[in-house]
Amino acid sequence: MQRVCFLLKVRPERLAEYRERHRDVWPEMREALASTGWHNYSLFLRDDGLLVGYLETEDFEAAKKAMAETEVNARWQAEMAPFFEDLDGRPDEGMAPLTEVFHLD
Repeated sequence: MQRVCFLLKVRPERLAEYRERHRDVWPEMREALASTGWHNYSLFLRDDGLLVGYLETEDFEAAKKAMAETEVNARWQAEMAPFFEDLDGRPDEGMAPLTEVFHLD
């Protein structure tokens, strides 16, 4: 199982709305994530807008590709893109994994 962590930056003026939007993620989005191999997926948001994402998957590239092919993901990414700073394109395209340097089982 691959562990993936990534960082994005939410615009400070959109923090409250970003949090609100994630209190009730669309059921079809949740189903698409699960069915395309995104497991144990979490987002953590700091008050300055730093967003840390974590997930586990068998193959991150395959999971991203499968998710990108879903209609619900296209809608979600279009709605979420304006929330982020320094992002060219969709948020899912800006998810550059960090290099894992230590893991304790």
